[in-house]
Amino acid sequence: MTLRVAIQTDPLETAAVESNTTFALAEAAQKIGAELFEYQPENQTYSEGRITAYARPMTVQRVPGNPATFKDRITLDLRNDVDVVLMRQDPPFDMAYITACHILELLKPDTLVLNDPEHVRSGPEKLYPLLVPDFMPPTMITRDKAEMNAFRDAHKDVIIKPLYGFGGGDVFRVKPEDSNFGPLVDLFLGRTREPLIVQAFLPAVAEGDKRIILIDGEAVGGFNRVPLKGHARSNLAVGGTAEPSDLSEADLAICAAIGPHLKARGQVLVGIDVIGGRLTEVNNTSPTGVQQVRDFTGRDPAAMFWKVVQDKLANT
Repeated sequence: MTLRVAIQTDPLETAAVESNTTFALAEAAQKIGAELFEYQPENQTYSEGRITAYARPMTVQRVPGNPATFKDRITLDLRNDVDVVLMRQDPPFDMAYITACHILELLKPDTLVLNDPEHVRSGPEKLYPLLVPDFMPPTMITRDKAEMNAFRDAHKDVIIKPLYGFGGGDVFRVKPEDSNFGPLVDLFLGRTREPLIVQAFLPAVAEGDKRIILIDGEAVGGFNRVPLKGHARSNLAVGGTAEPSDLSEADLAICAAIGPHLKARGQVLVGIDVIGGRLTEVNNTSPTGVQQVRDFTGRDPAAMFWKVVQDKLANT
């Protein structure tokens, strides 16, 4: 039977065919004969127990500037009309995102939703590393100013960032002599009721921030993201550049520690961020880097992902 896949994502018209992970996943599914549908989160509806998506049948193509062709939208019953739903829209991880997770969670066990929305919802990216605290840099999560000041006094050079930020946005390094720590704390606390995350600065970030892709809890490969000179953020979205990198013993130890947690929670495609042998984030909402890993290592995480999906469907 033909595999039918609905992808809940941001519009794919502007996807970069050479680097976009959602495009790569769709392309890999198409190669094994899957029928593809694309829709945006605002096209998802719950009504009297029925969960639908106003979706576009899609064919992807590796053509820069024209990554997909679409047919007219149709209404899909996500419980009965498709085998798999991929939740691939970008953060922010806000109440709209959490609501989408709640609704998609209701499709179990009839439709396979990946990553499992129950554990996407309950495991935000900056909190997932708390499952393996021995592999993290020194970290504090709080709204208490006195606690943050004491942490800074202890570690001197720190990073401060919002707990639910993404793409390297609003990440600040505060050096020991910098007087902006207090104003930054006040700024963040004034914008949200959420805690902040403060971490000891890792000087190894100057050498890069490694993105490692795991498929069903197993490390596939990684690459290094090098920040612009004088910058502390290495995310590709803020100007970092990608370069090949092997996985070190420390990297593999982190993967061995976090991998079983991810597998048990149905987080099939995950990108973790490692700086100097320390785990900083577990990206499970809409992880990127699949094409870079394929290009640098020759291993194709997108193809591996669909092999896991087929195995899961065969065993249900």
